[in-house]
Amino acid sequence: MDTSGTRIERIDLYGYDLTYVHGVYVMSGGRVIDRLPSTVVRVTTGDGVTGYGEACPLGATYLPAFGGGARAALKELAPAMIGVDASNLAAVTERMDRTLRGHGYAKSALDMACWDILGKVTGMSVANLLGGILQTDLPLYVAVPLGPPAEMVSFVEEQRAQGLRHFQLKVGDAPEKDAARVEAVMGAIGDEDAVVADANGAWRRQDAIIAARLMNAHERLRLEQPCSTFEECLSIRHLCTLPMVLDEIITDLQMLVRAVEADAMDQINLKIGRVGGLTRARLMRDAAVELGLRLMIEDAWGGDLVTAAVSHLAAGTPPDALFAVSFMNDWTQEHVAGYLPRSSRGRGPVPSGPGLGVEVDDAMLGSPLMTFKA
Repeated sequence: MDTSGTRIERIDLYGYDLTYVHGVYVMSGGRVIDRLPSTVVRVTTGDGVTGYGEACPLGATYLPAFGGGARAALKELAPAMIGVDASNLAAVTERMDRTLRGHGYAKSALDMACWDILGKVTGMSVANLLGGILQTDLPLYVAVPLGPPAEMVSFVEEQRAQGLRHFQLKVGDAPEKDAARVEAVMGAIGDEDAVVADANGAWRRQDAIIAARLMNAHERLRLEQPCSTFEECLSIRHLCTLPMVLDEIITDLQMLVRAVEADAMDQINLKIGRVGGLTRARLMRDAAVELGLRLMIEDAWGGDLVTAAVSHLAAGTPPDALFAVSFMNDWTQEHVAGYLPRSSRGRGPVPSGPGLGVEVDDAMLGSPLMTFKA
């Protein structure tokens, strides 16, 4: 079989800033974000087919990743990818791993672009290629920035008026203050709403125990990543009855299996960039479903391209196993693909066109930061 037409001939890297649509995004530990550098990868094959991917780490102190790191890693990876068959995702993954150890968030953008190409050359959507489509109307969640209880309640009420029914409350402050935040929000929602209290790993074990005890009475509340380590989160899991969600520490399939064996959680947040791209995320999605877990499917941050990739991965998740999805292009002001896919009333569609199913406006990307070609 002649694959010369799908071999990678050129890779362009572009940069643009994503600004938070609500002004300031506040997380535990004094982490405040209003603007983040995103990197877009455009891969071009010998036949002139282009695929796009995006990497946008959530600052420099959330995960072992940052915007400048993505660009530095892609500078190492891109030359090695020239000549690789973009439609052979196994070969793409193997070449990236042989070229650079780690830096999955940067590899994710190249992986995403190659899935986009595979879809375009086969005339199929990425969702179909990832295993099939079980739902095309996805439940969305919104993150509620850490702040005074009244502000968090106001934010939730505004989002409920727009149709959102899944909320991730940022906590991780003093446990008594966090309990007051949760109490206020739980009093402002309806029976059809679901809430996650997400500390992003900020509590020490003792504070997490206190917080879990103070919040334990809320029947529709889930507790997410209370501490930074697996061992600490496991201990909190066994000291409270709140359903446990793990996020930052679920970095690969091995960690997922270890956590399941230890009965450490009921739900995971599966971030495409954190696990190295759609190729590995698909494997983890399917394993999590088979192991009886629920999932939130998302990425650390991003715009239209990340949102499209998230929607395609979520489409193959059984409805009863999918808690919610993030459409991060709702969280940002800049749109390089026409603000598509576009949410409505707390639900998100899955693009039906080939590849990622969105059209990037190259003019909005400007000139490449770097170009690599045969």
